[in-house]
Amino acid sequence: MKALSTVAFALVVVGALNWGLVALLNLNLVTLLLGSWPTLEKTAYILVGASAVYVGATHKW
Repeated sequence: MKALSTVAFALVVVGALNWGLVALLNLNLVTLLLGSWPTLEKTAYILVGASAVYVGATHKW
């Protein structure tokens, strides 16, 4: 379970950094790295979104 939490947290951080770059520099790293593979690009977004839900649901307040 610790490994899942670590991976989920890392994906959330990467996703947040990507959105920051999109807002500040109009640079989307996911599209830049995976744009030629639309299925992998969509999978990356799904994994980041699912990770955000997991981190939000399991966060200890």
